[in-house]
Amino acid sequence: MKHLLSILFLALCLLTACNNGSDEGKISTDLVTNPKSATQPSDKQPVLTFDKTEHDFGTILQGERVTYTFHFTNTGNMPLIISNVKTSCGCTIGAFSRAPVEPGKQGTIKATYDSKGHQGVQTRTLTVVSNTNPNQTVLRLKALVKTPDQY
Repeated sequence: MKHLLSILFLALCLLTACNNGSDEGKISTDLVTNPKSATQPSDKQPVLTFDKTEHDFGTILQGERVTYTFHFTNTGNMPLIISNVKTSCGCTIGAFSRAPVEPGKQGTIKATYDSKGHQGVQTRTLTVVSNTNPNQTVLRLKALVKTPDQY
């Protein structure tokens, strides 16, 4: 018990000796409240604005391949770069240009859905990854797939 008290006293002395009341070496909190920090949007950035983010093909025949082109505009003030378009399954393809889209200019993402082997109400997504804030935008495709005997 005496040994434990000695260790606790020594630890307390070391902790109080380290705090000499000086602010030297402390980090300023200005970085946390800086309005230009990573959590705050910058006034110089691209903005991805789609005409619409969802398309409904309506009723289609099973096995049919349908395509829709999503149109967007860079409404920001820096070049927009789309780095990837991730699809929710292998039955959907997202084609896009990797060339930067200048402010005020338009671009497209072509989405193709293959209904082979599917039936009923289908919803597929395309996740557009770009240099915007937020860096992902989700596009949706919908279709009611009917077999030949239901059509």
